Amino acid sequence: MSGDSRKRGNPLLDLIDLGHRARAAAGSEELAFLLVNDTRRLAAYRQAALWLAADGVRALSGVLAAEADAPYVQWLQRLCRHLHAQVRDGAPRSLTAADLPEELAAEWQEWLPVHALWLPLPAAQEEFAGGLLLAGNEPGEAAALPLLTEWLHVWAHAWRALHRPSLWSPRLWRKRFAAWRAAHRQGRWWRRRPNQILLGALVLCFLPVRLTVLAPGELVPANPAVLRAPLDGVIDRFHVRPNEAVKAGQLLFSFDEAPIASRLEVARQALATAETEYRQSAQMALADARSKNQLAVLLGRIGERRAEAEFLAGQFERSRVVAPQDGIAIFDDPSEWIGRPVQTGERVMRIARPDEVEIEAWVPIGDAIPLAADAPVSLYLAASPFAAVSGRLSWLGHEAMPRPDGSHAYRARARLDGAAGQRIGLKGTARLHGGWAPLAYWMLRRPLAAIRQFLAF
Repeated sequence: MSGDSRKRGNPLLDLIDLGHRARAAAGSEELAFLLVNDTRRLAAYRQAALWLAADGVRALSGVLAAEADAPYVQWLQRLCRHLHAQVRDGAPRSLTAADLPEELAAEWQEWLPVHALWLPLPAAQEEFAGGLLLAGNEPGEAAALPLLTEWLHVWAHAWRALHRPSLWSPRLWRKRFAAWRAAHRQGRWWRRRPNQILLGALVLCFLPVRLTVLAPGELVPANPAVLRAPLDGVIDRFHVRPNEAVKAGQLLFSFDEAPIASRLEVARQALATAETEYRQSAQMALADARSKNQLAVLLGRIGERRAEAEFLAGQFERSRVVAPQDGIAIFDDPSEWIGRPVQTGERVMRIARPDEVEIEAWVPIGDAIPLAADAPVSLYLAASPFAAVSGRLSWLGHEAMPRPDGSHAYRARARLDGAAGQRIGLKGTARLHGGWAPLAYWMLRRPLAAIRQFLAF
């Protein structure tokens, strides 16, 4: 299958080099790219395609990624499925358009050169089955077939190594158990009761289970508008009740205006006095040169009084706090706030939208198992224990924070999968799901941690 005019070196050295590169590949995409583009070091061709029974057309020569919706890729899918069904002995097969059914042969000339070679991938399991299609203008060289076959064995071994299932994968353990049963089906030792109990206990110890942790949880607003004290003063009155629906611009609470109003009145009177003094000096300056020299000083004094009056007027306006958005007003008992001095920046209340809710959980330090991003989280509310609120982990704090009960815990937030159907503030128990681990580790994790803390080793 000519189509590559480059001179090839020693094919055995090329095969060894390809094997090294396959074993050093960092990922499946790099490995697939290597197969369809660098196999030309062993055999000449114009086009190559890697097809897998589980994934379809995985890679094409000369391109970075195969577009599944492209007509060429769709036709290759049908062609490779046909060849995979026809070739079951694992032997390479040379073919042309004449060897195919009419519906496939009709488009051959549009997509491929005259000759092609189908090389099935060596795979003991159907999930790794597939093949490599090489196409060129001339038939494949018979001398290159042994090298291509060996190269595919090396490549398939590297591919299986990259896609080897996890040690604690349930599928892997099912396969191992089935193989063990097939190997010992004719034996008699397993019929003894002690051996059965021991084997059952051993199997249970390695049974993969998912690590979970229970933590106090609560439904909290996702993106609330936090309202803080705009000035130092005393809150005089709340105009809304806790958990009341409010509209943007609605008056929420106000400070005691008497001190600010009196200071504002004094500042305005001082400004009026300064302006009067300036007018008098301006009239006297017409006849008295010394009075004219005082005009600049009086103008500066007017500026100071005006700035002070404007500042106090702004303080007076800020003493009435309004809602920045629609939502629900979340704060404590108003009687605890009225008459209480607050400082600038102190949080008074939050405005939260009822449809923007998250799960907040506090993971104890001793239960801080590894949690991946988007790990499943379920919240079982105390008010509704049979209907869990499900979500996905958004973030987990890196530092433990103090809790009101004196303990320390890691704060976690989870976004909901759907509408909560429950109001903000309901508490319960959150269940966070981690990775897979053996049952023995799940049972012994806490005892071993306690022993290590006690013995300090």
